[in-house]
Amino acid sequence: MAKILIVDDDPEISSLVQYTLESAEHETKICENGRDVVDTLHEYKPDLLVLDVMLPGIDGFSLATEITEDAQLNDMPIIVLSALEPSRTMFQRFTQVSAFLSKPFNTDDLLEAVKTALSNPA
Repeated sequence: MAKILIVDDDPEISSLVQYTLESAEHETKICENGRDVVDTLHEYKPDLLVLDVMLPGIDGFSLATEITEDAQLNDMPIIVLSALEPSRTMFQRFTQVSAFLSKPFNTDDLLEAVKTALSNPA
């Protein structure tokens, strides 16, 4: 079982991700506001981050940049969720990003991405 932080401002997506991960015995926490993510990461200390690209306050790319520059967070794997398929290339430079799933995504693909990310830490 892993601790996973879900960052998405869409309650339907957050709930789906949370339900999918909790049904696979993972502990989850949801963060809806991009500005709170880094503080929440330091407090919650998750094993994995599931990150949306389009967020209020700060976008997923800026967050990924901030996380990779933070010595306490830069080895945590990240799975990116986005309705914007073209943004996939922006995240290829981050070694921490272990998967990029386009919305709408298949829950089986999400679980597989989580399994892979947790077994191959950055």
